[in-house]
Amino acid sequence: MRHWLMKTEPGTFGLEDLAAAPKRTTPWDGVRNYQVRNMIRDEMKKGDLAFLYHSSCAVPGIVATMTIVKPGYPDPTAFDRRHHHYDPDSDPRNPRWYMVDVQLQKALARTVSLEELRAHANRELKGMALLRPGNRLSITPVEAAHWKFILALV
Repeated sequence: MRHWLMKTEPGTFGLEDLAAAPKRTTPWDGVRNYQVRNMIRDEMKKGDLAFLYHSSCAVPGIVATMTIVKPGYPDPTAFDRRHHHYDPDSDPRNPRWYMVDVQLQKALARTVSLEELRAHANRELKGMALLRPGNRLSITPVEAAHWKFILALV
């Protein structure tokens, strides 16, 4: 089992939306970065765990844990001309973009803020992809030791 951190903007889709979804489950669609696509397609497996991270908001940070309930599969929004994630160069016979289905596991008792995570960047969270300068990926792997430490902060 692997661990992940998945960023979303709560104004677009956040914890409340995931909690309100049927069976607290939803597709994680709209990824349009090749490096992240490769992780979704090749590395994310059913049963993996992920942090739900709110970005581009007043207090960015980790707000919940999720489970990957369906591994990578072609993202149909790429083929739908009416959808804002439509990609005219994506071909259903050779899909360019993939997604996974996630299910809310547990909302954290409090947000573990980016500021708090950064306070541990030189010790307990050293090397965490989220905290690397210039990191802009919407999904990053999380080491098991980092996962455990972050959960202990709550």
